[in-house]
Parts: sequence; structure tokens; C-alpha cells
Amino acid sequence: MLSPTTAESQDVTVDYLCNEIMMHPEKRKFPKFDVTRLLSTVFEPTTGCRVCILTDFENPQKMMKGFKFLNEDGFEVQKNAVKHFYQPFIDGVMDELGMTGGEMFAYYTTNGSNLDMKDDVFCSEGKHLSLDKDIYPNYDIILCITDWSATAPLTAKCKQFGFRGATMHGMNDIILGSGLAVNYNEVAADAEKMRQAMTKADSIEIDFTLEDGRVLTAWLGLDAQEAQKSQGLCKGMEPDVANLPAGEVYFVPNDARGEFPMKYEDGTLGVLTVVDRNIIKSTLIEGDQKTIDDHNQRLADDPMTGTLGELGFGTQVLPVSYSDIQDEKVIGTCHLATGRDDHLGGDIVPDMFKVHENSTHDDILFAPHKTPNFMVSEVRMNKGDSQELIIENFRPSAFIQNALRS
Repeated sequence: MLSPTTAESQDVTVDYLCNEIMMHPEKRKFPKFDVTRLLSTVFEPTTGCRVCILTDFENPQKMMKGFKFLNEDGFEVQKNAVKHFYQPFIDGVMDELGMTGGEMFAYYTTNGSNLDMKDDVFCSEGKHLSLDKDIYPNYDIILCITDWSATAPLTAKCKQFGFRGATMHGMNDIILGSGLAVNYNEVAADAEKMRQAMTKADSIEIDFTLEDGRVLTAWLGLDAQEAQKSQGLCKGMEPDVANLPAGEVYFVPNDARGEFPMKYEDGTLGVLTVVDRNIIKSTLIEGDQKTIDDHNQRLADDPMTGTLGELGFGTQVLPVSYSDIQDEKVIGTCHLATGRDDHLGGDIVPDMFKVHENSTHDDILFAPHKTPNFMVSEVRMNKGDSQELIIENFRPSAFIQNALRS
């Protein structure tokens, strides 16, 4: 991430370079996206592997048959899957990597982050197949390029069937030109440096400064757990699923309390109150009271939807893509997530929700472009008798910068 080759000038010191790129990510230069480089780095070795691509549609049989969606408006993610993965596979990438297969299949969209998928899946001839019978047992590497994240269900399936894979939901041109163009050996190295700096934290405190000057504080208990990382590498033969773009250090909180702000999709701002790791209510700051009422009704009807299942920190210098899958990996940002966290080693599983449709894993990203109405003014890490500043005003602290320079 911080190598000199990523800067405009080679004639600068390493310390200056690290700081300059972190503070001014627009100065970072990325190589052109190369699917061969990506797959050989992420999945090494690939020789002898049978690979396929999965995507999602509301009507997968209709849209997948004869690749009908290519002639329809929209479907940016699915078209990118064809342009940058499926077609290159046909044009020689599979031979270059020593892979076989290369087929593309479509399943029914889940309309929810990390919801379990239906078993129905369709090939480009329109034939009705089964994920459990025809796909998972018969492919060594599965690339899931979709509108909705499938990381949690695929992580469970890979352990059952023994494949490796990568989920790349929300793929757009910015992501292809930056977050998927990087060297994932370097990403993994930086994620490990930051993980080492934060592992075994007792707790994290996050201060949010609102436009009216109020400061809300959320406290998350971590019980000195080992920090985990999303590094983007899925090497060897052990079943695993990488989430790309990667570059994250994360924890599964075992306790939480306090308050934090929430910007809803319609722009409404609310304050969420957390007790015993659960969001118990939302209070309006500005916007539509009905949005707040609807959220409170959801919390009352199915309290598990408000359980905090993840605390994450970005580790990469990347441009804003306006897709959370990349933007949550940007250094200086942090995010919380509600709902299922079994794919992260947590204890929240789909069966704990009132209805299947609620068993999502929903990220709440705090980033300048996403939440301009409030500032993450400080993130503090408590470990033993010491306290370290991690983030200040959406910028990585000196402690984090020094860890990445090490």
C-alpha cells in the first residue's frame, strides 16, 4: 500500500511518503486492473483448479439465458463480471493460470446483505441447476460478483463443500481501477501490521461530533480478543472465502453501550442508543420521523436486528467508490455492523432472527463522504493500562501511521 511506486515522486523519504499518501489518497497511482494478476495473487496456486462465476438477478433464468442482460439497461455489476472476468477467461486467462471451467451462473437476488441464497441457479443455456448439487461440489474456486454481498453464506458453504472463493459485490469501474488493481500481498502485509498494533484491545471508544456541537460516545467491549483481518488472500487448499476489495482489521464486540449517530438512506439523521450490545431505540435529529419510527418498530419486532456484530477499521489508501465494500476499507474510516456475524467467528446466526429476511449483516460506515453531517472526532483504544489514539477527524493517528511504517 505504501510502497514508493505508488507515489508521483520517487525522491522523497519513506516517512514523508507514508504521510503524504495517507493524507492525500488522490496522489496514489494504481496499476491497470489485471484479472490474471489478481487471481494468481489471491488464490496461488491456481493450476488444476476448476473455476466459475456466480451473479444475481431478480429473474435469473430469463436474464442469464444467452446473457440477455448484456442487451438490457443497468446491470453494471453483472456486465463487469462478463467484461473483466468471464470474457478474459474465454480469451486465454484460464489457460494462462492453468484453470478449467470458467462458466457463469446466476441465482435469485437476496435483496439483503449476507442473506442465505435460494438453492436455485441457472446457466447461460437457461438450465435449472442446484447450488448444493451442481456448483459447490464441482468447483474449486467460486467468484461471486453480485449486487448483494454473499460473504456469510458462502463462508458457511465453503466449509461444507471444500471450495475457495471471493465475493466482490457492488463492483464498479472505480473499484476495478483501484481496490481490485492493488497487490494483495502488500495489502495483507499492511493489514497484519495494523492488526498487530490493535490486537487484544480491551475496548474501543468512538467520539462522534455532531453539527450542533454535541459529542456522542460509543463504547465497545472487546475482552482482549485477537483482532482479525480481511487481507484478500485465499492461498493454499484450505476452504476459505476472501472479501474483495480487502484491507480491514475487525473485532466481534462482546459488549457495547452509549450512543452513535445514524444517517439513513433517505438522509434522515438519528441518534441510536445502545445498551448491552443492542440498539434499543433511535431518536430523530433531523429528517423524517417516519423513518425513525419504522426503525424503532423493526427493533421492537425483532431485537436481533439491532445487535452489534462487528467493529471494523480500514487499512488501505483508496479512492471513494460510493460502494461500501471498498469505502469501508479506506484508512481513517470505521464501521459498525448489526446482525449476523457467524462468518466473522461471532455468535449471531440466522436462526436467531424472527424471520429469514431479517438475518442480514448490515454495515454502518462512518466516512467523510458517507456521513458529512458528523465527524468521527476520536477513536481511542484501551489496552491494559494504556490508551492509544487510533483515528482523529477521519485521519489515521500517528500510532497507526507508525505501525504501518514498521
